[in-house]
Amino acid sequence: MTGKKRIIVSVTNDLYTDQRVHKICQFLHENNYSVLLVGRKRRNSLDLKPRDYQTERMRLIFEKGALFYAFFNLRLFFFLLFRKTDVLLSNDLDTLLANYLVSKIKGKRLVYDTHELFTEVPELTSRPKVRAVWLRIEKWIFPKLKTVYTVNKSIADIYTNKYNVPVKVVRNISPKWSSDLIKTKQELDLPEDKHIIILQGAGINIDRGAEEAVEAMKNIENALLIFVGDGDIIPQLKTKVANEGLNKKVKFFDKKPYQELMQYTFHADIGLTLDKDTNSNYKYSLPNKVFDYIHTNTAIVASNIFEVSSVVTQHNVGLILKEVSSEAISNALNTLIKDDARLKQLKLNCSIAAEKENWENEVAVLKSIYLG
Repeated sequence: MTGKKRIIVSVTNDLYTDQRVHKICQFLHENNYSVLLVGRKRRNSLDLKPRDYQTERMRLIFEKGALFYAFFNLRLFFFLLFRKTDVLLSNDLDTLLANYLVSKIKGKRLVYDTHELFTEVPELTSRPKVRAVWLRIEKWIFPKLKTVYTVNKSIADIYTNKYNVPVKVVRNISPKWSSDLIKTKQELDLPEDKHIIILQGAGINIDRGAEEAVEAMKNIENALLIFVGDGDIIPQLKTKVANEGLNKKVKFFDKKPYQELMQYTFHADIGLTLDKDTNSNYKYSLPNKVFDYIHTNTAIVASNIFEVSSVVTQHNVGLILKEVSSEAISNALNTLIKDDARLKQLKLNCSIAAEKENWENEVAVLKSIYLG
């Protein structure tokens, strides 16, 4: 421990599926930081596997809403205040208030990693009074920050223009993926004789094309759509699948540890990323599943949002939809399913793109922030 800088990394989720935060903590650990990652433990949280760095999950009475955020930041404030640290790393606006106050009280360096346009998520844009509170916090603290980075250039430019603060970019790119043991389709409860289409993620929510993807399967044969992960819309999708007799065409798997998730992604022929241009947060998003698909040679069918379409077209690894509709999705899927040569070429292009688009290349920016 001698000579190591101490850093406390905080996030409001339960740590289980957050690959961005894990990758950054792992990077810090490997570069002579003593890392403590703080999150929360929900009633249904799964146990964490041992990691190379320390973790702490706080139990809270409230699990959502204003009371959750208020109590989380209060608990986090006192947690940070009475722990020794050299650096504080705040992930997203919902941890920033506690981190900022403690950084000022203790005179410690604060680094801010903003994963999205937090105040533009649908959950807030539909609740203007709640959104106004978060905007006040952001407008008060953001202009005072010295070290900020985010997930893509579009979001970085928006924050820089809004608050006149330089924002660096660390994209949420997957590390080069390999597995010592690849499970068979049978072991994963997947059919051997059908094309596999996957939509994965921890935030399968409204306006992310999941409903249209299920509807599209009515017009697709010899294929299975699998959802791996969770989100607000999943219960509704399960009801729709059951009511409309799509059980043989659509299957659901709960959220998985990353390495297990990637086993499913590896066996998928086509990966979906279908965020709609309904709010600024989705409009400028670049989901890490895009890179997961690339690293498992899984051809992509994507909505036409700027950051995603730029990656897909630059490397020619999939098809871009003109609109997120069941008809457009089914047409794109059928195009690839019925053209084996084209599907194979897109998969080959993925393998080439993976040599460039990987976390191992992305960490150069982190080195400038934490090691410079």
